[in-house]
Parts: sequence; C-alpha cells; structure tokens
Amino acid sequence: MRIEKPNFYAVTGGPGAGKTTLIETLAAPGFGTVEEAGRRIIREQNAKGGKATHDGDRLAYRDLMFDDAIRTFERMRTESGPVFFDRGLPDLIGYSLLIGAPVPKALAEAVRLYRYNGTVFIAPPWREIYGQDEERGQDFTEAVATCNAMRTAYEEAGYSLVELPKATIGERVAFVLMRTQASGTFVAQSGNMPGSMPKTSGPRT
Repeated sequence: MRIEKPNFYAVTGGPGAGKTTLIETLAAPGFGTVEEAGRRIIREQNAKGGKATHDGDRLAYRDLMFDDAIRTFERMRTESGPVFFDRGLPDLIGYSLLIGAPVPKALAEAVRLYRYNGTVFIAPPWREIYGQDEERGQDFTEAVATCNAMRTAYEEAGYSLVELPKATIGERVAFVLMRTQASGTFVAQSGNMPGSMPKTSGPRT
C-alpha cells in the first residue's frame, strides 16, 4: 500500500553541502527532524570494527541504511506536523548509482510506496564550506558526483527538486520554511530561530 506523507520533507545532496546544519537548526525550536543515518552507521561500525561503511563493504552499508530508513519512516508515520529528513529512501538509489551497484527490487519498491512531500530540497555542492572529517572522507569531486546521483534518483522517482541557496543558515531556513508554507502542509514557526516567519501554527511541542 502506498503511503503518502506530504508533511515529510527530504533534504538531499552531496556531503559537506550544509544539509546537517540545516536539519539541526530546524530541530532547535521543535520541528520534527531525522538525522542522517549514514554518518551514525559509520560511527557505529567504526566503534565495533565493522566493515559496513562507504570505505569498506558498500553494499552492506547500503543495506543498513535501507533498513534504518524503513524503520524511521514507519516510526514517524504518526507525526502530523512537518518532519525534515536528512536524506530519504531515494538517496539509496542515488548511492547505488554512485557506487555502480544494481538497485535491489526491495529498495525500488520501497521508494515507490513510501512517499515524501513531492518537493525535495537539494543542497548543491559548495566548495567554500566543504570539509572532510572522520566520517566524511570523500573529496569534493566525489561530493559533486554524489549530488548528481541524488538528483537523478529523486527526479526518476517523481519528485520535484528545489535547490537550496548558497547563503547563511538563517537565509536557508527562511527559504525552506517559505517553500513548505507555500505547499499548504503547515504554516511556519516564528520567533526563536534564524529566518523565522510570523506564526499562525508551528512545530510540534
């Protein structure tokens, strides 16, 4: 059965483009958010000496991210307010394209059935803010390739992509809230966050 969640907003793109900062900023005043599973899985695998990482067993890494994405979508299904996801299920099709792996039938079917809002935000490659860390070892060239793969995956899955501006976090937040407000699923929060707007309804409490 197809599950439509117009209050679920996916944010995609390559690594180091500011997605996580955006999600964390939206979480601060109480908007529902979902962290990027990939980085958490890498931390968990590194802690126990596992190989299911981007630099190790990439297929096992993708499978762990897939299982996590399904569990998270199901867990958040009862949320009626806006929920912002740091990557969604179509990202795993994009990841498959990036690593040259076939897309499992279960993944393709999940992308068809588990639906986010039709508008998806994509963070473009941004060299000026890009940086590597313990969990992000890709260089900027791979970051660009990742973004392109995600764009292809979402477009082929029937989503409309809206590019985030290369701007301050406050301006990015205002941009996202304005676009989600315009979609009619909710009216954005005011007052205690960068780029907030006049309030008529707001995040969950």
